[in-house]
Amino acid sequence: MKDLFGKAILDYQTNNNPDDIITETSISEEDEMSVAYLFRDYKQMPKIEKKALSLTKGRVLDVGCGAGSHALYLQNVKKLDVTAIDISANAVAACKLRGLNDVRAIDVLELNNEKFDTIILLMNGTGIFGKLKNCTLYLEKLKSLLNPGGQILIDSSDIIYMFDEDEDGGKWIPTDTEYYGELTFTITYKGEQEDTFDWLYIDYNTLQNAAHAHGLNCELVTEGEHFDYLAKLTLQ
Repeated sequence: MKDLFGKAILDYQTNNNPDDIITETSISEEDEMSVAYLFRDYKQMPKIEKKALSLTKGRVLDVGCGAGSHALYLQNVKKLDVTAIDISANAVAACKLRGLNDVRAIDVLELNNEKFDTIILLMNGTGIFGKLKNCTLYLEKLKSLLNPGGQILIDSSDIIYMFDEDEDGGKWIPTDTEYYGELTFTITYKGEQEDTFDWLYIDYNTLQNAAHAHGLNCELVTEGEHFDYLAKLTLQ
């Protein structure tokens, strides 16, 4: 990986001529995203993120922290003990410059011998699973990082709305993927293109079934304005 997403974050933090990030998926055209959005404060966050932060307590793990906006709110405003992780070394460098006390460049699958009361995965937190078959791997890992009574707060979207309907109201779903929420993502930044990567959007019922299969309770906390939702997973 060229870490272009992280490079955009670090460029913005260091005023190094940041540019928009261009994203494209296997089912959508190119779209531009302002890097400034990743640096939003609490007031600018959508209601799902605000709800997740309001429920966060105890020792916290922020998985895929990006520019660190959620972790900074939890650390500085709620005064919680926060560990933030991201696979992007550039994003981690930016988070350190922003004042996060404990931020590490590490994949959550490689995090061992630590326990947390709340684990948050926001901005389509299921994305890092990549494919539906990887739910087992990630849910078991997240479960192993929970203290007794702990919780996982994770958001995603049901993207069935993005597919065309036939005359009977059925959806035209591509047959080249195991599940319609499995996408491939491409990021372009300052004319350079990142290697394509897998990204998973998962509908709530499918997440709930996966959670139950791995000894986790799953509760629908709130729904957003565009087929998105926040779920809370707890140990059974």
